[in-house]
Amino acid sequence: MIETLKNGDQLLAVIVSRKFAEPGIHFFTPNDLSQQLAYMRHPTGKVIEPHVHNAVSRNVQYTQEVLFIKRGRLRVDFYDNEQTYLESRVLEAGDVILLATGGHGFEVLEEVEMVEVKQGPYAGDQDKTRFTGVSADQVTIKG
Repeated sequence: MIETLKNGDQLLAVIVSRKFAEPGIHFFTPNDLSQQLAYMRHPTGKVIEPHVHNAVSRNVQYTQEVLFIKRGRLRVDFYDNEQTYLESRVLEAGDVILLATGGHGFEVLEEVEMVEVKQGPYAGDQDKTRFTGVSADQVTIKG
């Protein structure tokens, strides 16, 4: 229900299946990752105390993003930092993925609606390097 994709020791992605439904709070990322991903399930009547977040300086080196798949099916292709294709996964409505490091590309398999969350501010063309991805006949879907 939780899949952690790695290339050696490098965390590429965390996929939270739409089927995951454990009670309580579950963090899926290490504390030092600049994008944190957690799942929360609380019963009716649970009180979460009001709070504000304090100003804390953070140094973000790379953009990390989280995708929430609302509808449809999406193939995610994973690449290492040298732009070499590794493998692919298919995400469906209700799935969530954190893209941490390495490269990634997508193909929409069924019309998709998704929400993306990532660090800002957006740096435009400085934010990413585009490259030619794997062809459909070379895709290896795992999971």
